[in-house]
Amino acid sequence: MQRLSDRWVSIALSVLLHAALLGALVYGWMLFRRPPRPAPTLAIEARIVDARSVRGATQPPPQPAPVPAPPPEPVGPPQPTPEELAQREQQRQQQEAAAREQQAAAEAAAAEAARREAEQRAAAERKTREEAEAKKRAAEEQQRQAELKEQSEREEDLRRDLAAEEQARKARAGPALASWVSQIQARINRAWLRPPTARPGIECMLNVTQVPGGEVTEVSIGECNGDQAVRESIEAAVYRASPLPPPPDPALFDRHLHIDFKPD
Repeated sequence: MQRLSDRWVSIALSVLLHAALLGALVYGWMLFRRPPRPAPTLAIEARIVDARSVRGATQPPPQPAPVPAPPPEPVGPPQPTPEELAQREQQRQQQEAAAREQQAAAEAAAAEAARREAEQRAAAERKTREEAEAKKRAAEEQQRQAELKEQSEREEDLRRDLAAEEQARKARAGPALASWVSQIQARINRAWLRPPTARPGIECMLNVTQVPGGEVTEVSIGECNGDQAVRESIEAAVYRASPLPPPPDPALFDRHLHIDFKPD
């Protein structure tokens, strides 16, 4: 920054310069207007001659030398002094340094903002990955629990089936199964209409399919010593005997029955 005292010194020097130039102009003008001094006369011996005889030889009196014109006054603002030039150069350097500092600060701020944005983006991505992994682990855990539950249910069903089979095995080993089969044979025998071609000693193996409740859904004749009429009459008798009597123990129920039919 230019100091106020330096500025006043520059103004005073400019005023003095203009005053000197003005004084030089006035002095020259006064010299130009002053009449020349008469030349001093000397006591010499002379004679009178005719002016016409010497007219051609006379010389005009010497004219005074012209006063040189003062240099023109410079137009426009005064030229800066070396001190002002140095101050201006110093100001320019300071401004450039300040601009460089501002640019460096702006670049640093931009770099810091970019770094923070990158950190925030990385944190958001990390959070997204963690949430996805947590959801994946939760889904895997839920699937594992479902598989464990399904496996436990299968094991429980298997235990129940094994228990039911064991109970049915024990029941079939006792007199209850024989009593139930005898009831079924008696009902089929009552429903059988003996054809004329039936001979004594008929024995046929029946394959009967039933549903819970005793309703017969399918009948097939296996080994049988009767003719076709006998076979068809026995098959019709099984359908007429439906629904079959229930077993005394539910564990004895079987969808597929194999009955040895001996009507005599």
